[in-house]
Amino acid sequence: DKCASYGAALANEGGGKLILGVQNSPRKVVGTQALKDINYIKNYLRDQLHLRVIVEELDPFFEEQVKAQGIAVSGKEFLPLCGELTPERIIKAFAGQGIIPESGTGSTEGQSLTVVLPGRPPNMCPGCPHRGFFYVLNRLKAYVTGDIGCYTLGFLPPLSSMETCVCMGASIGNASGVVKVVSEEERKKVVAVIGDSTFCHTGINGLMDMVYNSVPATVAILDNRITAMTGRQDNPASGHTLSNNATYRVDIAELCKALGVKHVRVVNPFDLEETEKALREEMERPETSVIITDKPCILVKRPGVFQRGPLYEIDPEKCTGCRACLKIGCPAIQWLPDEGVRGLSHIDPTLCTGCDVCRQLCTFSAIGRAK
Repeated sequence: DKCASYGAALANEGGGKLILGVQNSPRKVVGTQALKDINYIKNYLRDQLHLRVIVEELDPFFEEQVKAQGIAVSGKEFLPLCGELTPERIIKAFAGQGIIPESGTGSTEGQSLTVVLPGRPPNMCPGCPHRGFFYVLNRLKAYVTGDIGCYTLGFLPPLSSMETCVCMGASIGNASGVVKVVSEEERKKVVAVIGDSTFCHTGINGLMDMVYNSVPATVAILDNRITAMTGRQDNPASGHTLSNNATYRVDIAELCKALGVKHVRVVNPFDLEETEKALREEMERPETSVIITDKPCILVKRPGVFQRGPLYEIDPEKCTGCRACLKIGCPAIQWLPDEGVRGLSHIDPTLCTGCDVCRQLCTFSAIGRAK
């Protein structure tokens, strides 16, 4: 009862914080049972709050469900249906209803609701199998026609390896068009990049047409065993149905051969030397070729699919601050500008997955397995 009462009081007074499970004196974590009946707390807050507004992006899904229970709430009457609900848009909407002052404050102390946050661009996960492949594409200065998936993040610095991204399956068709209008030497730089699920969805027909029209370009199929970008859904190449039942797994390499591709290679994207060798050789071919990367997404929780390797660490005595390891943009690698002579790199052990890519970039042998 106290937890629910405090929550209602804080909400009606403009907000605040409740710290649960910590003993006051002496300070000690003791745990809490305050939330054991969460439905009771929800109902209590619903009955006690003076204002009931459901804030959700896009369609009013929860709002309609709550109203269907006979509970009077507000939401889409003044909140937009389209676009991201940024703090600024929410403040403007609430201020327009007189819920908070026009100044953008909602607490009795006048504390501003807007906070200037540092820029945090989207990034591939630590240990993502796409990272090493895009690093090599950047190194080779390839002209990459991209597609829809996590790998679309390859267009961002420091990987910066994508020139086009139109719609699902467009990468292969775009590559087919690009090679028609560039010089013979530039043609060797064209690489279409597509994921396994997107390839199954609408890339197969593009590859078939590429072979049919004798297009001299390379297609890279990044097979990470899952539809990672939209929530780890299974697909025909994952070996499981959406109900998590085991089923036939489409063999992408054999499928490509059946479409008429004569040169199909499977590489380990965590091995930069192997990946670069394969790309160099296939990009030189005067006919359609396919490279398949074969390492799973780190978020696949199915037993036996993703195996976390030994963690890595950086020896501060050997690190020269050359920043070569930062060229892959791994979130596990931190730059400490105030350390050493000109700064040092550091690997966060809570984020490292042991993919080994960073070690291959260090020419000073400063990166090794954690002891």
